[in-house]
Amino acid sequence: MSHNIAIDGPAGAGKSTIAKIVAKTLSFIYVDTGAMYRAMALYMLRCGINPSDSESVSRECHKVDITICHENGEQVVLLNGENVNGQIRTEEVGNMASAISVNGDVRKKLVELQQILARKADVVMDGRDIGTVVLPDAQVKIYLTASAHVRALRRFTELQAKKEICSVTEIEKDIEERDQRDMTREISPLKQAEDAVLLDSSDMTIEQVAQTIIDLYQKK
Repeated sequence: MSHNIAIDGPAGAGKSTIAKIVAKTLSFIYVDTGAMYRAMALYMLRCGINPSDSESVSRECHKVDITICHENGEQVVLLNGENVNGQIRTEEVGNMASAISVNGDVRKKLVELQQILARKADVVMDGRDIGTVVLPDAQVKIYLTASAHVRALRRFTELQAKKEICSVTEIEKDIEERDQRDMTREISPLKQAEDAVLLDSSDMTIEQVAQTIIDLYQKK
């Protein structure tokens, strides 16, 4: 039987950073759900599908198989058996991924593929609705959060390192607006699963959060 860890939470809480550390420490596969949407987008681009033609998007998405494996310690995204790592990080693919992610059939298909992956392997998955929708039977469910101000400060530090001009106040406002959108959206809103452990990382280091999750898993 495979073991699954689900990490949900708002934008900027550090979910993917933490998920990667936990996966590496436990020798689990980290499932990058965003990369799966990008692989689906690449398929649509190759087929010449217009993202606004929802009927065609819905029809074509059922022909796609996407999985994630690890080779030499690196995540490999396979689209119908082909390694597409080098092709899914372009602006064009990103825009297409954003456009097709609103399609209910695409979302349903990707959730199905994520569940297949989680049945076959030990995985750590992060997102907005992993514990509630994608992996409701995960052995460990975490709702990772931090105050909007702390998340804004973290983002500000990241952007400063890239020499980008920004203001903490503006970033915090954007974060609060995004939280509101994510929590009130119609399809799979952001919410804490009833059996999830709430972790507020406002006053914790990345290492402390990761270790807390690893300890919770090892106690199971």
